[in-house]
Amino acid sequence: MGTTVLIVDDSKLARIVLGKTIAALQPEWTRVEAANADEAVAAFDAHAIDVAVLDYNMPGRDGLALAEELRARFPTMPIAVATANVQDEIISRARAANATFIAKPVTEEGMRGFLSGAALRLRSAAQ
Repeated sequence: MGTTVLIVDDSKLARIVLGKTIAALQPEWTRVEAANADEAVAAFDAHAIDVAVLDYNMPGRDGLALAEELRARFPTMPIAVATANVQDEIISRARAANATFIAKPVTEEGMRGFLSGAALRLRSAAQ
C-alpha cells in the first residue's frame, strides 16, 4: 500500500517546490495538495493521508491550528509545519503539537530528516 503526503500551502509555487522536494526524496509517495486548512480537512475525507506538510501563514486557520486539529484526529501521523517565520514561539507551538518544524525555503536537506523519520514510523506502524 502506498504512502500519501498532503501538502498544504496557500502559495501554488510553494506547493510545487514542496512537491518536487518530496518527489526527489520519496519518489514513490503520492502527493495531494490543498491551498488552505479547509481544503486540507476536505482532503482527509477524500484520501487516505499518511503524512502532512503544512504551511504556517495561510488565510483562515494557520498551519499550527491545523496541526493541532490533525493531531487530535490522527495522534500518530507525521506532521511538519514549514515556514519562513522562524520564531521561538512558532517552533515551540509546533513542538507542542508534536509536529516537526521545517524552515523555509524548503530544501532536500531540510526535508530529508522529517521524511525519512516519517517513512520509518509508517513502516513500523504497518508491521
